[in-house]
Amino acid sequence: MSKKGPLTPDMLRKIDAYWRAANYLAAGQLYLQDNPLLRHPLCPADVKPTPVGHWGTVPGQNFIYTHLNRVITKYDLNMIYVCGPGHGGSAVVAQAYLEGAYSEFYPNVSQDEEGMRKLFRQFSFPGGIGSHCAPNIPGSINEGGELGYSLAHAFGAVMDNPTLIAACVVGDGEAETAPLATAWHSNKFLNPVDDGAVLPILHLNGYKNGTPSLFARITTEEVEEFFRGCGWTPRFVEGDDPAQMHQKMAAALDWAVREILRIQQGARELGESERPRWPMVVFRSPKGWTGPLQPDGTCRVHQLPLAVNEWHPEHLTQLEDWLRSYHPEELFDASGAPVPA
Repeated sequence: MSKKGPLTPDMLRKIDAYWRAANYLAAGQLYLQDNPLLRHPLCPADVKPTPVGHWGTVPGQNFIYTHLNRVITKYDLNMIYVCGPGHGGSAVVAQAYLEGAYSEFYPNVSQDEEGMRKLFRQFSFPGGIGSHCAPNIPGSINEGGELGYSLAHAFGAVMDNPTLIAACVVGDGEAETAPLATAWHSNKFLNPVDDGAVLPILHLNGYKNGTPSLFARITTEEVEEFFRGCGWTPRFVEGDDPAQMHQKMAAALDWAVREILRIQQGARELGESERPRWPMVVFRSPKGWTGPLQPDGTCRVHQLPLAVNEWHPEHLTQLEDWLRSYHPEELFDASGAPVPA
């Protein structure tokens, strides 16, 4: 995975492993009620009778979340993650579990094989938790999927909070709503002296639910012109090759953080008074990235890529192949805990 960019080969391997671990945990929540570490071949009893959830936005959100963790550590940032696409609930739960926060609040969902089994079984399951990022997830203040409020929430969080950066992921569908379209202009009200900063990340995966989205169907030039007209400086991260995308995303977020710090330093220390043009990221990746290909050759799936039931017994093998493609044996130790890396 030696693609050129700011990540060293070792960091690139670790970033990719963290992303794969989050994807594995997210996919496991959708389907599995037993055999969480795939210690034996999947059988029908391991799979939930009626899986409920969404996969389309999940790998992209895991990718963004993982890379934000890197810049938080690198620049010692005070940052929150605002999840606009509510259908990515399993991603946020997976990240909270991987970080240890979930087990801290819910000790019975421990970082071992039994805890992972409970984590998987409870998701969108009777007596468990919902499929969105609900308040029972540690730290959750925005459920997402509410048709356009995420960016407004992000701006509200940073007002009079000068040390905070709110990284806000905006999904294809909500980007077309009136509240979100208006919220792009909230940058005019941000005071770089007294307020924090908002870093919007527009997640273009091509589709809102199952229909084409507007921003994903216009040219990159048009998207750039639109956001420049709204007062932003957009940077694009586009592709589907993981190694290249890791390097592109790392470079884009390094640039965005440096721009935010430069703007704030200019206003706070040098007295610069012109309204700044804040950075943002346009992240274009396939919907259902890393998931199983569909019969038409795509993986653009909003909900569940595979129907694993008595009418489609062949999908059980496909599900196992998909889960094993993340190589969980490299990511979790013999007890089921995340490996130290």
